[in-house]
Parts: sequence; C-alpha cells; structure tokens
Amino acid sequence: MTVLSPTETDNQLHGADPQVRCYSSHFEDSMQMLAPQAVVARYLDNHQSWFERCASPMQVEAIDRQSYSLTLGRFGNFGFEVEPTIALRLLPQQEGIYRIETMRTVPKSLALRHHYDVDFRAGMHLIPEQENTSVQWDLDLKVWIRLPKVITMLPDQLVQSSGDHLLKQIVRQISRRLTWKVQEDFHAAHGLSCPPRQRAAF
Repeated sequence: MTVLSPTETDNQLHGADPQVRCYSSHFEDSMQMLAPQAVVARYLDNHQSWFERCASPMQVEAIDRQSYSLTLGRFGNFGFEVEPTIALRLLPQQEGIYRIETMRTVPKSLALRHHYDVDFRAGMHLIPEQENTSVQWDLDLKVWIRLPKVITMLPDQLVQSSGDHLLKQIVRQISRRLTWKVQEDFHAAHGLSCPPRQRAAF
C-alpha cells in the first residue's frame, strides 16, 4: 500500500498525475408514492428496515445506524477493472429533503489506495401532490481511477469518453434498480398497488 501525503492526494485528484482519471455522471429520476408525505417520510426515515434489502444485489453492510458500506459494481476501462466499495452516510431528513454522502472511513491521505476513490452525493426531495407524494431523486457520482501507464498512452479523449460512458451506464443501472425496489417495497409494506415504472430523466 502506498501512503500519500495530503499534497500528493490533492494533486492526484485534481489532475496533476497523468495516470489518475476522473470520470463523472449525473442522474435524475422520480417516483410516485401513493400516500401522504408524512407516511412516505416515516418509511424513508426508517432506512434500517429497507436500505439493505432494496440495494440488493449490491453488497451492503451496515456500519452504524446511519451508514452503510456499499459495493457499487465492476467498473473498468480498456480491460482494467476495479470494484469500488464506498461508505455512505444517510443524513437525517431536513424539511422533506434527504441527503446521502460519501463517508470517509480512512484518512484522506490514503485516497486512491486501491486504485480508485469515489465521491457520491445524492438527494431526495419529497413533494406533496394532493393525497400522494412525488419523490425527486438526483445523484452526482465521481470516480477517480489510477490507470496503468499503457492505457494513458491512448488518446486522451478516447480514454475519457469511454470511461464516462461506462460510468453513466453503471449509475443508470444502479439508480433505476434502487428506485424501483424502494417504490415497490414501500407500496407492498403499506398494502398499496405500485404505480407503473417510468423512464428516467438525464
């Protein structure tokens, strides 16, 4: 394991190291809950009862009552692959808004210790609609990958665009599946018919 000083870490994450690439993706979605906002909020507040189940088949392990270790899936570029595992903290609701953020479990000076680092920022906004509730969901994800030198010899635009495209596919798959499962789990738990699935917005 290579231990990086804070200065070395900042240089790598901001592009000074040619072997480190940052790939990013933004995702937006929504789901309809056929219940008043207060009922939906009580369900979401009690994430210990649904998060691990709804995040499956991703590997999830509870760290404490607000945090989980989550393996996002396999991410690769030109034959080089990593399987990022990150720690997420589900922040308490604030006026109908929920946030999920990356939680650092080791000192920042150890960033890229496994050839990757992840910044995960997501939000859910509850919007009352008469007797129902709309949940607006957004996710910003950045993944830094330390690539082998042979890959950095390829054209920069090709390496960057292929990585961004692959990350977008992974984010879409993860986010859509999680959205659907939360929606289905909520309605099943409350004895309600689940609304039909909708197409995601990007």
